[in-house]
Amino acid sequence: MTRAITIITENFSDWETALINSAGRGYYGFDIHFAAPGGAPVTSSGGMMVTPHLAIESIRLDELDLLIVCGGTIWQTDQAPDITALVAAAHARNIVVAGICDGTRVLAQAGVLDTVSHTSNSAENLSVPNYAGAACYQDVPYAVADQGVVTAPGTAPVSFMAGILAALNIGGADLDAYLAQHAAEHLWPA
Repeated sequence: MTRAITIITENFSDWETALINSAGRGYYGFDIHFAAPGGAPVTSSGGMMVTPHLAIESIRLDELDLLIVCGGTIWQTDQAPDITALVAAAHARNIVVAGICDGTRVLAQAGVLDTVSHTSNSAENLSVPNYAGAACYQDVPYAVADQGVVTAPGTAPVSFMAGILAALNIGGADLDAYLAQHAAEHLWPA
């Protein structure tokens, strides 16, 4: 069973990790948990109140296959929890590490993006201390997965889910059909 933790914070962007958490839990049988600073309840940008399973400080990497950093406005402030050591340690243990939207800033600060192909909301969004991966940045509107690291702009939750599943070696015809259903929405007439 794939064990996953999604890190959420106050005002987290609830839509960004909804697909991977829902499909992972409901379809692929993942053991999904949510962690927040101090284990305290948080409210998403959409107003959803969430009581996490555990505190970020209680995350045990030896019990983890996937660590997701959900985006949210907090990652651009000094109120953001410092999880750079956790993210760097997860990456060093070959745990799939994923960040979407401003969650990519955390991966950049942790040095995880220095040598892997990656994306974010923009190149400027990764102008953070300790980031040395500008040469590996890809300005694309979809997720980028490379060497167990998955990144995406906040507008790409579908390809983010697909990139994570691919990094976990999960795929096949069922996943292709599921992704095709989501992609069909982009064919909607303007």
